[in-house]
Amino acid sequence: MTTETPYGHTTEDGITHTTVNGIRTVLAPGSGPVTAGLLFRVGRADETLATSGVTHLVEHLALHHHGLSDLHYNGATASTYTHFHVTGTPADVAEYLNGVCAALRNLPLHRLATEKEILRTEAAHRSQGPAHDMPLWRYGSRGYGLTSYGESGLHRLTPADVHDWAATWFTAENAVLWITSDTLPEGLDLTLPTGQWRPAPQPTSALPTTPAYFRGPDGVAVLTSVIPRSTAGSLFAELLGRELFRELRQKGGYSYTAAADYSPRDTDWATLTAYADALPEKQDAMIGAFVDVLAKLRAGRIEQADLAAVRTSVLSQFDHPEPAMAKLPSEAMNLLLRHPSLSYAESRAEIEAVTVADLQRIAREVWASALMQVPGRGVDWAGLTEAPTGSEDFVTGRRYSAVEDRDTTLLVAHDGLSVVRPNGRLTVRYAECSLMQVYPDGGRHLVGHDGFSITVEPTLFGITAAELAPVDAGVPPAVVVRMPPRDPSRIPQPRPAAAAAPKGPQPREAWLTAVLWLLGIPALLSGAFAAIAALAMVSEPDAQGSDEWEGLVIIWILAAVFLIPWAVLLRRRQRGLG
Repeated sequence: MTTETPYGHTTEDGITHTTVNGIRTVLAPGSGPVTAGLLFRVGRADETLATSGVTHLVEHLALHHHGLSDLHYNGATASTYTHFHVTGTPADVAEYLNGVCAALRNLPLHRLATEKEILRTEAAHRSQGPAHDMPLWRYGSRGYGLTSYGESGLHRLTPADVHDWAATWFTAENAVLWITSDTLPEGLDLTLPTGQWRPAPQPTSALPTTPAYFRGPDGVAVLTSVIPRSTAGSLFAELLGRELFRELRQKGGYSYTAAADYSPRDTDWATLTAYADALPEKQDAMIGAFVDVLAKLRAGRIEQADLAAVRTSVLSQFDHPEPAMAKLPSEAMNLLLRHPSLSYAESRAEIEAVTVADLQRIAREVWASALMQVPGRGVDWAGLTEAPTGSEDFVTGRRYSAVEDRDTTLLVAHDGLSVVRPNGRLTVRYAECSLMQVYPDGGRHLVGHDGFSITVEPTLFGITAAELAPVDAGVPPAVVVRMPPRDPSRIPQPRPAAAAAPKGPQPREAWLTAVLWLLGIPALLSGAFAAIAALAMVSEPDAQGSDEWEGLVIIWILAAVFLIPWAVLLRRRQRGLG
């Protein structure tokens, strides 16, 4: 049910929908200062590895003119959106939003070099969470996988690149505005270029199959899964977090933190993330308990009381004193992604309708799409397949052996590169290359769509620029990033060859040889005598008495005294252990 207002229509939850300068806008009254957010449907997942950082760069340039201010404002660039938000008086909000839109219309590109350095400094001090590598392993080096990478495109981006990106993505049709007020601030001018709404990118995949796992650092386990967006999915994440906490911390005492999270990825899909930590000596037990929790939920061993507790916890979100204002950011995000929004009444009804069977179904969907980062040993025993750690094939081309390791070979072909080692191989096809960084000293770093990378250092392979011509000719220009000169100390150099060993036997070897001779001669003589005596006694057994047999035993014991240590020392010498 909706009602009409001077600004537009208002939903039964008290949220007003309208437009400002062609931008879809949602309003809801709230107490205290006004908070507003301007969302754009563009983020890291819309870039390429060779242009990564361009959205963040536009965000920084749009905020530059605000400088030092008492106003509480900020910007954020995520995987699928960019968000400018502010809190203050209505006049503060209007000034901030007007300034952002004015800057987006005419970016201060004279600050491009400076802002690039600021972004590099920011990246150098940004901590990486335990799940940082998960997108790379799932998606590779494109789309949603780019959040695992640094902003590799900053060196390449020109003023024209940044201007065109802003004009294409930061448009009125690709934006949503939300404000915690029942009226629009006076003087609001959010004029932006015209364009079109941009759907979230289609996902790529670097996984041949799921459920899968890969080995990560000690002390943490992370599981992610991509499931359809649903009320049952969000309740399942709450249930999983409770079960992990109960089993891994309260019962097992393996973990300090054990939790789960549900986060929308795009219009129709969400990412479920589960995490647990452990001391190195307890991580095997933690992994076992982690997997057991998931198996229990897949089997439907879910108590009705646990479902009731989860339902009560989720329903508590509706107890906010200003529910319309609390719902406003999620309403705006759904509007941005074109995902249907439910009223509070519809949401309550869906939460109440979730059953144990629904949660079991979600548990099975989670497991089917699971990617797990585990410490130490693999988890093949749990039914997960190890994610690829190398390429299946290699190119046919000219061979270059590594200067330090003749068993490592670089293959340069007209269609790709391969590095082949005794324990595996890596291949990057030029047509499937996401990035090639080129250094003035001749070094090249290539990243394939699957996330595998090859670094070619001429100093380590004895290869010349002319011999690398097939690489430069084959890689698409759009993915080439020319890097600044490296400090000479950063250019890898082969280690000095080890000094040749002095000729002739070494003291330890000479000593071992002497001992072998001292033991070998009596061992040979006593062994031969014992063998001859044994043959004689076997050939005429009736003529031998007990004394003769006792003598033979003594002869064999004496032979063994020499033969056994002689054989042990000889074997040690053959193995190089002397």
